[in-house]
Amino acid sequence: MDRIRIQKIFTDLGIMSRRAAEKEIEEGRVTVNGEPAKLGDKADPKRDVILYNGQRISGGIERRHTYLMLNKPMGYVTTMSDEKNRKTVFDLVKDAGCRVYPVGRLDMYSEGLLLMTDDGELTNKLTHPSHSIGKIYSVKVKGEIGREAVDALTSPMELDGYEIRPVKVRLTASGKTDSDGKLYSVLEITLFEGRNRQIRKMCEKCGLTVMRLRRIKIGELWLGDLPVGKWRYLTEDEVSYLKR
Repeated sequence: MDRIRIQKIFTDLGIMSRRAAEKEIEEGRVTVNGEPAKLGDKADPKRDVILYNGQRISGGIERRHTYLMLNKPMGYVTTMSDEKNRKTVFDLVKDAGCRVYPVGRLDMYSEGLLLMTDDGELTNKLTHPSHSIGKIYSVKVKGEIGREAVDALTSPMELDGYEIRPVKVRLTASGKTDSDGKLYSVLEITLFEGRNRQIRKMCEKCGLTVMRLRRIKIGELWLGDLPVGKWRYLTEDEVSYLKR
């Protein structure tokens, strides 16, 4: 067999995504035939001994992957490490039994449902631009709004030079008052793509101020009553649904 890049071997075996593998290689967790691997190195997964954290991953060894759902709190970044020493979602899932990685992102000030796994093949599938699983967000905005705001958000819109795909918007509460006496409304927005800070940019373009943004559903997977900052393993039915 031809020698191929080590990060691609990780992806082909369904261990983790290419980017995640590159990170692990850079951090010295991967060896090939007893020597630390470097970015750009190639290997033959059938002949070479590739170890990840001391465990052999080459040679077609079957792995049982880990899949979990985290209720991400505000103030955490969706990365495994941060150069600014901010809190990361990895801090919340250290007790998962293995190193899992985020499937997609939520920005630092957003909350809610975040899938994490060590299954690189599934991660690539779910984050590929052609994948159109709907993601539902509960968006609390300042003030009292009406139908005109819904119409504005669902109209054709260009962000950062790109015409976004149509979204679904439902007004679930309008003109409510919170404990601080501030007037607010709540929108339920369904996205079919995941562009950087898309909802915040959409709201800004429509003159709306976001007070809170939570992802509550991905496809058929609901966040439910999972406490903020806590995680749970996905059920077999939930994993099967994502793989379909």
